[in-house]
Amino acid sequence: MFLILLVPAAFLPRYMKRYWRERRQRQLEAQFKEAVQMLSAALSAGFSVENAIGSCLKELELMYGPDGMMTREFACMVQQMNMNRPVEELMMNLAERTGLEEIENFARIFQAAKRSGGQLVPVIRRTVQVMEDRFQVKEEIQTLTAARRYEQRVMNVMPFLMILYIDGTSPGFFSVMYTTLTGRLVMTGCLALYALACWLSWKILDIQAG
Repeated sequence: MFLILLVPAAFLPRYMKRYWRERRQRQLEAQFKEAVQMLSAALSAGFSVENAIGSCLKELELMYGPDGMMTREFACMVQQMNMNRPVEELMMNLAERTGLEEIENFARIFQAAKRSGGQLVPVIRRTVQVMEDRFQVKEEIQTLTAARRYEQRVMNVMPFLMILYIDGTSPGFFSVMYTTLTGRLVMTGCLALYALACWLSWKILDIQAG
């Protein structure tokens, strides 16, 4: 059993790294959506871009605290702006660090509008609307698949619970499956099929919004 479990154990750190990265990206995406909405409101109120970002930082501190992910990013942007770095360059740096498609798209649109001297407020307002639509689609997908993910977790542990129940109520029932060569081969094959079923169920429910 130890030798068999060495294989999934080798892939577990990679899976957990991906899981936590995707979780942080979802949080960062939600916080960025709120930040862009604040930026749009500040620009509509007549603030300059630099002052609008400073205003967003104060609101982000109230909403997510000084240690919030987007709060730290906007605090870094304000510090860099005080050193006379262009705002569009800072937006592109934020997109590169996070690796999020939504932030990269916004940064490119923001950069093009800023350099061409276009109307930032309508452009950002339209961008915010598109981001909200995509975010709503992702939330709907998560809501629709939440029950299926719960069923997946239950079904993944059911084989173990059934074996424990039968072994507890009928001691020795599985002895032949774990003490003979044929039984061990059969149970090893069952374990491999179980691992494959878990992987397939996870891939089926791994739905991403386009």
